[in-house]
Amino acid sequence: MKIRYLHTMVRVKDLDASIAFYNLLGLKEVRRMENEGGRFTLVFLAPEGQEECPVELTWNWDGDDALPDDSRHFGHLAYSVGDIYEMCQHLMDNGVTINRPPRDGHMAFVRSPDNISIELLQEGDALPPQEPWASMENTGHW
Repeated sequence: MKIRYLHTMVRVKDLDASIAFYNLLGLKEVRRMENEGGRFTLVFLAPEGQEECPVELTWNWDGDDALPDDSRHFGHLAYSVGDIYEMCQHLMDNGVTINRPPRDGHMAFVRSPDNISIELLQEGDALPPQEPWASMENTGHW
């Protein structure tokens, strides 16, 4: 099965202060996304020459007071996979709960034994929706 590391996401309360801190560590902004509908900003920072290994800073415009108690501002690890349905089935067959099933053929979330959230993204275009994933409900939080 093919798998590739994408990024690690952390939630931040003060985007400018966080960018300044990561800049001090030698990370530079490589990409930014502003989402007015979702009211958040994503900023990807990476060391020079390692742009393929960024940290994603997620800043929610309306604040982050409702973060889950276990988050400690860590969001998730993200990986692209060659076939999201195959990967999710493999994980389920091995006792892993699919917290956010790939109903859209594009994205799923699971948690590690240490409660670390892992985002799985379909490499390339989303796969056509299929069962049992299309009608599977979320389990817990991701």
